[in-house]
Amino acid sequence: MTAETFFAKIRTYVDLPAKAEQAWASLLKEKRYGKDEPFIRAGDVPTTFAFVVDGLLCQHYVGREGEIVIKYFFPENRIAASVSATLLGEPSLFTITAIEDSSVLEYDFAAFKSLVSEYPAIAAFYIEYMERHWIIEKEPLEVSFRKDNALRRYLDFVRREPNLHKRLKQHHIAAWLGITPESLSRLRRAIAYAPPGKRS
Repeated sequence: MTAETFFAKIRTYVDLPAKAEQAWASLLKEKRYGKDEPFIRAGDVPTTFAFVVDGLLCQHYVGREGEIVIKYFFPENRIAASVSATLLGEPSLFTITAIEDSSVLEYDFAAFKSLVSEYPAIAAFYIEYMERHWIIEKEPLEVSFRKDNALRRYLDFVRREPNLHKRLKQHHIAAWLGITPESLSRLRRAIAYAPPGKRS
C-alpha cells in the first residue's frame, strides 16, 4: 500500500510502464523518523532521496548568529533531498529533519540514476519533477526573499500553503521567514487588526 501511494503520485507526472515501475519499486525502502530525528545531517555526503508518505520534514541550516534558518518544507507526497550535495557527491550544507513523526520511502540515488538511463519514462519524471519543484517553484521564492518584507512573504505563504501553515509551530514559520517568533507574533497581531485592504 505504501508503494502504491508513491507510484500514484509519480503517475501524476508521467505514465510508467510496468517494468519501469517494478524496477523502481525494488529500490524503495520503508523507514520511519521520529520527531526531531535527522534524515540528512549537514557535513554528511547524502546518497538517498526520501519520498514522504506521512509526516513532515524540513531543510535547515545554522545562521550567522547561531539561529536555525529553515529553507524548505517537505510534507506528504514530496521528495526530500539535499539535491546538489547528492548530485556532486559532496557534504551537505543543510540538515533535513523530521518535525513530525514521519514515514518515508527511501531510494539510493545512484541506483535511481541507472534507471533514469535505462527507462525513458523514469527520465521524463526526473526532468519534470526537478523542473517543477527545484526551479519553477523555488526561483520565485528566492526572489521574494530578496525583495519582499516578512509580512508579504508570510501572507503569500498562508495563501499558497494553507494546510501546511496550520500544521507548523510558530517557531518553524519564524525560522522560515528569517524572523524571531516574537516578531511573528507582532506581525500576526498587525494582520488581525488591519483592514482587509491594508494586509499587504
